[in-house]
Amino acid sequence: MTNYSENEGKQYHIQVGRGDVGRYVIMPGDPKRCALIAKYFDDPKMIADNREYVTYTGTLDGTPVSVTSTGIGGPSASIAMEELVMSGADTFIRIGTCGGMDINVKSGDLVIANGAIRMEGTSREYAPIEFPAVPDFDVTNALVAAAKKLEKPYHVGVVQCKDSFYGQHSPETKPVSYELMNKWNAWLRLGCKASEMESAALFIVASALKVRAGSVFLVMANQERAKEGLENPIVHDTDAAIRTAVEADSGRKQQKLRRRQANEYDTNSPQRGETGRDSEDSTDAGRPSACKIYCGDVSGKSGAGDIGAQHVRLYRNV
Repeated sequence: MTNYSENEGKQYHIQVGRGDVGRYVIMPGDPKRCALIAKYFDDPKMIADNREYVTYTGTLDGTPVSVTSTGIGGPSASIAMEELVMSGADTFIRIGTCGGMDINVKSGDLVIANGAIRMEGTSREYAPIEFPAVPDFDVTNALVAAAKKLEKPYHVGVVQCKDSFYGQHSPETKPVSYELMNKWNAWLRLGCKASEMESAALFIVASALKVRAGSVFLVMANQERAKEGLENPIVHDTDAAIRTAVEADSGRKQQKLRRRQANEYDTNSPQRGETGRDSEDSTDAGRPSACKIYCGDVSGKSGAGDIGAQHVRLYRNV
């Protein structure tokens, strides 16, 4: 593929190259949020500022990490992910804002996506519509653990992704209002948590490129609560979502320690034939896979009460 950049060794749109970014990248939409996120890094430096794409790189616990803005929507977000992967990144956390949909999702809460409705166009150029847009399991669990540690109210569930902001907020004025409003009501009946614009594209692109992605959002407001006359202040401060993403990144140091301990356990454990268990030697995108699997409880506090579920936490080579 031709690189159209004027700067040799730099990607055309984001203007970074190999060695400029860490494996782990936080992806806000707004370029102005990059400096706010980078202040949580050690020794952050601006790497590039081109179009909507601003990049800073620093470290967390000695590990290189980066933040790159994407602008609004799936098309520009997918460009950022493609070019960041070509620059050496492989794990992404999308942070930004969303509008609540579930009546129990309140302004100021966090939403962590465990799936995304593909009501946008970008992902269709990567995968058939039947293929689900889902985040990486480990990244999602890291975000949940971070929200719990920081004691932030959060919800885990499906988000709706669209291309038109005003198709959501004034659908009755659009020639296809019947479709927009009917589908919105369907998403509500299916328990969709929130609406935003990037996750579906990023999850599908990540699947296609064999990298990992997750998403966490600040709920600015909830139009369904407004319709019911419920409390619905507008919240703009994204620091809770930013801190959750940063905490999820920095938590990998402890995960690595647990993986090393689990690998030592696996090395010293009897192999199949002695216990009847399969040895754990699978790979994921060229990386050694599973260590220990154990059950735990994930719960989050929301305005409507507790969200709790038994889950299986899998620590892999992240």
